[in-house]
Amino acid sequence: MSGVPQLLSPADLTIAVDKGVAVIALSRPAKLNALTRAMRRDLADLLRHYGEGSRARGVVITGRGRSFSAGMDLREVAGPELDLLAEMELFNDITRAALTAEIPVVAALNGLAVGGAGEMALSFDARIATARAAISWPETSVGLTVSNAASLFLPRLAGTSRARHLIMNSARLNASQALDLGLLDDIVEPDDLVPAAIRLIHQWTQPGSSTAAHLRLMRPSLRAVETAMAREAAAVRQVQESGIAQAGIATVLADHGK
Repeated sequence: MSGVPQLLSPADLTIAVDKGVAVIALSRPAKLNALTRAMRRDLADLLRHYGEGSRARGVVITGRGRSFSAGMDLREVAGPELDLLAEMELFNDITRAALTAEIPVVAALNGLAVGGAGEMALSFDARIATARAAISWPETSVGLTVSNAASLFLPRLAGTSRARHLIMNSARLNASQALDLGLLDDIVEPDDLVPAAIRLIHQWTQPGSSTAAHLRLMRPSLRAVETAMAREAAAVRQVQESGIAQAGIATVLADHGK
């Protein structure tokens, strides 16, 4: 499409502009849209490309197939040269790009969002889902840690006590549970998922509205976000240096290979 930076393989992300809204679909359905390094870099770049406001009224991020995203592609990162801090930073940059966008960024959760994929959605301005969607935080049980300033966003949305239990219990919430906790804004029919996200963006960006100013007011400050990311980075360093992260990734991959 004219004006879109030549960043992506069509097998990774799909971009379209629908009714003035940029719709970005995570497009590795055979791999449950697990996020490669290239996908994470390109997603941050696209958020900045559209987020400056002249090319679209808003951005919708969704997934193709039965999953929103299985999170970080563990098969890509596993190995003796694992650098979890670098992998986390690729997630963090998506959050930074979303938070500095001049236009609304909305997650349209078509299915399961695991780990970093669900955490990046928490940093967006709204989350709409189908009934088959779910959000899972498996990190504690496999020796990993949260990213995307989830240690800030999850308590902000669900409350500190509930957020602690969700992370410590490696919880998986279905769409109804996530809606009750304030992690979702609406549940819609599958055929209406992306249209509902586009309608929400249109509601927020009527001509003459002060959308950009209020997005800045309602989002947490970048200083608070960077502080949370720094604390998460220290936790990542700890689990990598202790070896429990490598052992956890190996266990997950072995289980998935059965």
